[in-house]
Amino acid sequence: MRVKLGALGCRLNEAELQMLATELAQAGHEICAPGADDGADLVVLNTCAVTGEAARKSRQRVRQLQRRHPGAQLVVTGCQATLEPRRVPEGVVTVDNQDKDRLFEVIAERVGLERHLPQAANATQVLSRRGRTRAFVKVQDGCRHQCAYCIVTVARGEERSRTVPDLVEQVQGLAAEGVAEIVLAGVHVGGYGRDVGSDLTSLVRALLDDTDIPRIRFASVEPWDIPPRFFALFDDDRVMPHMHLPAQSGSDSVLKRMFRRGTAASFEALVDLARARDPGFNVTTDVIVGFPGETDAEFDETVAFCERVGFGHIHVFPFSAREGTRAAALSDVVDDATKQARTQRLIALSDEQTRARLAAQVGSTQRVLVEGGGTQGYTDAFFPVHLEGAAGTSGVHPVVMQGVYEGGDRMMLHGRLAGGGRRLSLI
Repeated sequence: MRVKLGALGCRLNEAELQMLATELAQAGHEICAPGADDGADLVVLNTCAVTGEAARKSRQRVRQLQRRHPGAQLVVTGCQATLEPRRVPEGVVTVDNQDKDRLFEVIAERVGLERHLPQAANATQVLSRRGRTRAFVKVQDGCRHQCAYCIVTVARGEERSRTVPDLVEQVQGLAAEGVAEIVLAGVHVGGYGRDVGSDLTSLVRALLDDTDIPRIRFASVEPWDIPPRFFALFDDDRVMPHMHLPAQSGSDSVLKRMFRRGTAASFEALVDLARARDPGFNVTTDVIVGFPGETDAEFDETVAFCERVGFGHIHVFPFSAREGTRAAALSDVVDDATKQARTQRLIALSDEQTRARLAAQVGSTQRVLVEGGGTQGYTDAFFPVHLEGAAGTSGVHPVVMQGVYEGGDRMMLHGRLAGGGRRLSLI
């Protein structure tokens, strides 16, 4: 079969589809390249429901896929499909999140997917076919906490961690197949291992000691479960100096109403620990504006907090009530005009901070993991780079940063390969 795969939302969704892509390739099926809308026999979409808008986009994407692939069998899974199965169109196969760990088997059972003679499926080839250069590795699923605004706890269930030996085996297999970089993903990555007698620090130590993977990154990590000793990991240059730490607010009173397990001061102390190890450590974050009851003074506290921390990027989300969460029942709703004004103010601050951090790197030479056929890539600190003269290039290369590029809908560095495109050693 020709199979088209798509994911909305978090890196965990991408990690799950990546695992499915590998199993499909090993079973002799062909993975369609991104943008290839013709000839798919099977279409699998991993949906998102983190916000009402994300759920709406997931439903919209299902309808679009039905129109574009009228002859294909469509399978939907993920949070939106799990929370709203009755809103999945007739004829579409739904796979609940609880069956994600055996996604290939469930799809095979329900749509008659055959398993042919085992095929060699090199990880780098599978990633390239899907337009990816880094491999997302699912380390755990579920979350034991119940932030007031979050529906993902309901959609994903209790925490379930993979064992360290299992993950070491997978990551070493990826390294042996030429993967240059992995991203550790999950719903609550910071809480990894509580159910299997381990923790995130121990997992990364094992990956450094027992695998040859050149580069390790983290997807979103909740800040409250990170101990001070964790940041010693970044002394190893195989661990990339960037973390996405969701703050959600810089006001302690708002954080308390959100049922968050931390304060603005504890978040700042964590960032200080990271930057004491590496002054160039890049921290990105999420902030929700207009949470019920958020006053002008509380929002100003969030702005001041963001100014003090200095983020590489702020993902700004106007509050959207999700049915089934505590926040959906809160009164004192912030009006849309106020939410929009606050959103724009914070986006402007984010752009200002991003521009300053990018400009500070102009003139330097940095390692860049090149992707997109040589048109773009990311520095160790996960700053995006628009590349010149690198067509057809992939892998990790030294790049001279020549300026700040603001084309399209994103801001990035503008760079050129250094030393005639000499590839850096990955070890």
